[in-house]
Amino acid sequence: MGHPVNIFEYDFMLRALIGALVVGVATPALGIYLVQRRLSLIGDGIGHVALTGVGLGLLLRGSPVLVAVLAATAGAVIIELVRERGRTSGDVALAIMFYGGIAGGVVLVQLAPNRAGSNLLSYLFGSLLTTSAGDLAVIVALSAAVLLVTLLGRPWLFAVCHDEEYARVAGLPVRALNLTIAITTAVTVTMAMRAVGLLLVSALMVVPVATAQLVTRGFRITMYVAMAIGLTAAGTGVWISAYSDTAPGATIVLVAIALFFGLAVGGAVWRTLSRRAGPAVAESGEPAEHAIRWAR
Repeated sequence: MGHPVNIFEYDFMLRALIGALVVGVATPALGIYLVQRRLSLIGDGIGHVALTGVGLGLLLRGSPVLVAVLAATAGAVIIELVRERGRTSGDVALAIMFYGGIAGGVVLVQLAPNRAGSNLLSYLFGSLLTTSAGDLAVIVALSAAVLLVTLLGRPWLFAVCHDEEYARVAGLPVRALNLTIAITTAVTVTMAMRAVGLLLVSALMVVPVATAQLVTRGFRITMYVAMAIGLTAAGTGVWISAYSDTAPGATIVLVAIALFFGLAVGGAVWRTLSRRAGPAVAESGEPAEHAIRWAR
């Protein structure tokens, strides 16, 4: 009887696994800032704009990823400038840009030569198994750039996300920091496009952070735990998809969501058992110190 086949001995599966792990670490590192400023779904909007860049790149026979980065960056800057003005009409402008982005992307992809329209799903929902060595190099490089910004710039980025007015009074370059977050979001969306697709990238940025917040309090530890959860979800998702023949990107997102619900239910059960154990587990003065601990 032969030995069971290790599917990760194949180069394409190894590239898929490495790409997923890298994306799984980098996306929550940026996502925690979006969650902090209540912009959890902004990745979806930027993803719609990035799709126009993909279509334009295919139509011009250029690099879809490079053009998508440029389109997503331009869209992210516009979104930030509209948000900064704080006008109600800005919501309508953003909605038009988001829906126009995905509609324009679909049309451009279908107009591209060599039946590029048939590959539309690979951009919408990811195509990890077709990741080439060149694709992997781009994913790793962009992920490294995202991690560099989010980890080294943490004190200043946290300040502007936590209290923008205080950061402005403290003399921080608020507009520059906001634009940094916006541009990094655009890079993250296009970097994760290959792994989970433009329609699911927000989930990988937000769900690990929400999961980490169930068990942590400080900003820094929440970031690191979210990155670990993203890494776990990515690796587990690829492993499950390899043996169950399911879409890797969607499987990764489902694993991340399963981890969230697992910890949520486990935490609820634990709190219930603690209350039944008696008054020994009393509430402390934690809330008063929460804001200070959260910034650490």
